[in-house]
Amino acid sequence: MYVADFEGNGFYFEMETAATAADDVIDCECNGIPLYGDVKIVNSFPDFKVKVVNSFPDLNVKLVDSFPDSCGRWRIVNSFPDFTVQFVDSFPDFTIRMVDSFPGMP
Repeated sequence: MYVADFEGNGFYFEMETAATAADDVIDCECNGIPLYGDVKIVNSFPDFKVKVVNSFPDLNVKLVDSFPDSCGRWRIVNSFPDFTVQFVDSFPDFTIRMVDSFPGMP
C-alpha cells in the first residue's frame, strides 16, 4: 500500500500495489500446490497459467522421464496429473525457464 500526503495541502490518496507473479511462488509452491510432479498441458481451465521466459524466471523447470520429486522437476503426462498448466504470452500466474540442470527456485 502506498500512501501520500502532499505537504499537508489536504490532498491524500492510497494505492494498492498489484501482486506480481513472483509473489505467488513461495518455497516452490503456488496457491498451496507444489510445483513439481506430473504435469498435464491443457488449453483451458488450467491450475496455472505459465509463461516461458529466457531470463529472470520465477521457477527453473527440468522435464524428466522419472522421479519428478523435487522442486522444478516436471514429468509431462496425459492422465492423473498433480496439476495442469496452460502456456500463455500474457498475464501468467508465474514464469518458467526450461533448463537442463539445476531446476527449482532461481
